[in-house]
Amino acid sequence: MLATSAERGAAPESTALKRALTTPLLYFFILGDVLGAGVYVLVGQVAADAGGAVWVPLAVALLLALLTAASYAELATKYPRAGGASHYATRAFGPFAGFVAGFCMLAAGVVSVAALARGFGGDYLSAFVTLPVALVAVVFLALLALVNARGIKESTRANAVATVIEVGGLVVIVVLGAWLLLRGDGDVGRLTQLGTPEKGAAAAVLSGSVLAYYSFVGFETSVNVAEETRDPRRSYPRALFGALATAGVVYVLVGIAASAAVPTARLAESSGPLLEVVKEAGGVPTRLFSAIALVAVANGALLTGIMSSRLAYGMAKDGLLPAALTRVLPGRRTPWAAIAVTTLLAMLLALTGSVATLASTLVLLLLIVFLLVNTAVLVLRRDTGEADHFRAPTVLPVLGIASCVLLATQIEAEVWLRGLVIVAVGMVLGAVGAARRGKRAGEGVRDPG
Repeated sequence: MLATSAERGAAPESTALKRALTTPLLYFFILGDVLGAGVYVLVGQVAADAGGAVWVPLAVALLLALLTAASYAELATKYPRAGGASHYATRAFGPFAGFVAGFCMLAAGVVSVAALARGFGGDYLSAFVTLPVALVAVVFLALLALVNARGIKESTRANAVATVIEVGGLVVIVVLGAWLLLRGDGDVGRLTQLGTPEKGAAAAVLSGSVLAYYSFVGFETSVNVAEETRDPRRSYPRALFGALATAGVVYVLVGIAASAAVPTARLAESSGPLLEVVKEAGGVPTRLFSAIALVAVANGALLTGIMSSRLAYGMAKDGLLPAALTRVLPGRRTPWAAIAVTTLLAMLLALTGSVATLASTLVLLLLIVFLLVNTAVLVLRRDTGEADHFRAPTVLPVLGIASCVLLATQIEAEVWLRGLVIVAVGMVLGAVGAARRGKRAGEGVRDPG
């Protein structure tokens, strides 16, 4: 049994986080994390896999994401504290599984922040100024860490503004697509074209849904701020499902606009597919979308950085990481030690350039985490947890497990290899930590004094 913070010698109030998040702030937190930089490049890749009816795999991916979101809603309201999937897996399967889940989330989060930092210093920024990518990445990450450390309320307020800008850019795409059709350009026939020369309709939808699923991940990061949410049992489900539904509607409309406005082959070949819509419609400066994309990248990095630091903090409170990571700023009540460590790791990855080799494993790592979370819901049903928490119908976590397995079968073998190496590292570290805890417990029994 894990020791409590008081048993480890730290006063509980010295490491407690401030409850500052309201339902609207949490809604924007989740929406901003889901509507990240990915949507600005993802539509073309989905079109290459699924054909012109991009909106179909986007809608399928939303439904699959909602299955796992229901499990998160139950566990986050049942155990409203930082740590997220790691904490749930620890409760359900023990500290070893908790460490593996947390390690996968940390690996995915830190790599994501590093990749976004490099993305911030790349082509979008070069539309305005040319600077060394490494320098931009380090300064960018340092500034994000300062915003993160200043406070969860300040961070989420910045996110709310950035989310409005991101959504505004996507609304512009929808309006431009509608304008193209009204003036007689575009082709609505593409909206029903499913399949490619290599794949039939069903296989194309499934393959496209894997890519589209990536655009919906991000909601899982919000459980790590449940401890900082006012009345999480009411706020969290409303914010979670509301944000996912909003993102789903926006994505489907963007997919319809892009498909109708731009030929599928051109859309699939473009690394900036939404810019193709802007060029096709005219009237909106293309540099405007570079600015919007920079906001999206910065916002995604900020939110993922918040998740990573709170996850490290929560794992430390569970005894799965060094207790030093539970240190918080006296006035701000933010986990400064966890913020510093995760930021330094992200800087190291950004500087070494190894992010590209790990980025493709993010979906696989998250599917492993989602599998554990969906299973944990069923295992923990015998534990009452917090009173009046959200309860998902049993069929949803069961279908969530099936969806994780189904999507994992669509991931390439080389990605599996890289992902399993990361998981193996986490399992080794988890086993070493478990052995150390067992040794300390044994010494305590032999020497009670």
